[in-house]
Amino acid sequence: MGTSLKFREDGTFIIVQFTDVEFIDEYDFDPESPKMDEETRRMMEMVIREEQPDLIVFTGDVIASARTKDPIGSFRRAVSVAEDNGVPWAAVFGNHDSEGEVPRSKLHEVQLEHAYCVAKADPPGVSGSGNFVVTVMNERNEAAAALYFLDSGDYSPFGGYDWIHRDQIEWYASESGNLTRQNGGNPLPALAFFHIPLPEYNEAWDRHVCYGHRLDGTCCTPTVNSGFFAAMLEMGDVMGTFVGHDHANDFWSTLHGIRLCYGRAAKYVSYVDGKRSDYFPTGARVIRLKAGEREFDTWIRENDGTVVYEQPEHLPEYGGKR
Repeated sequence: MGTSLKFREDGTFIIVQFTDVEFIDEYDFDPESPKMDEETRRMMEMVIREEQPDLIVFTGDVIASARTKDPIGSFRRAVSVAEDNGVPWAAVFGNHDSEGEVPRSKLHEVQLEHAYCVAKADPPGVSGSGNFVVTVMNERNEAAAALYFLDSGDYSPFGGYDWIHRDQIEWYASESGNLTRQNGGNPLPALAFFHIPLPEYNEAWDRHVCYGHRLDGTCCTPTVNSGFFAAMLEMGDVMGTFVGHDHANDFWSTLHGIRLCYGRAAKYVSYVDGKRSDYFPTGARVIRLKAGEREFDTWIRENDGTVVYEQPEHLPEYGGKR
């Protein structure tokens, strides 16, 4: 898409996060799946209509690639809700996106073909597919905010889930440093989007006040802590991170000045013994940035249109600070 992202005249910028939409196709073995995709599409249409976002972000598991015979077609159907409504959008990939025959590198090429996609080609020599940064311009056509998108991978060779790799962290730090220099030495207010939560999400739940739910139990984080959280602290730009992956987790918490946020799962919130089990309604997280300010507002829009501004408080479980 040729047009730059820009703050509105009132100085706000609205982002809708759709996570774990997991679209498939008519060949899926589950007869309920086409109906669920229709419900997900209707929910996304409603959220777009009510929130009027400036950007849509799909934070991984856009498709359930192992359950579809046409991964590319399923991906195009999933993101068509943004394309059909003329809303700029971008996607990062999750562990389910590339379990089938189509690699995530091809899916990244596919997203770049779309008219309203603001994603960028991968930087050379950096692990994963779908690592890019876009800026949001102010009324003077200056970069006023940065949005980082990173590929958190899929599965670890040691078992469990992958992590954001060292060369990705170095790429982030380089891009962040460049934007800081362009901003007169001041870190540009930024957000980061990826699929698999960092290990620090568990620390936040266990030792700090959180708001929301962790009904999937311990967050399914990488088997290795590669230091991305520390890098964000050192660069001083990222105000919040937004992930998916754990369908029945939707909490947020502030850790060392960075708000660690889950989205709200879009297709289903959990499976128990292989069957759908809804702990709470599907929906989307909404984020509102303010030009020139190092802060943001966030809330959840549920599938019946209900807006959740205040999530339940969860106190530390292991003697952490309130």
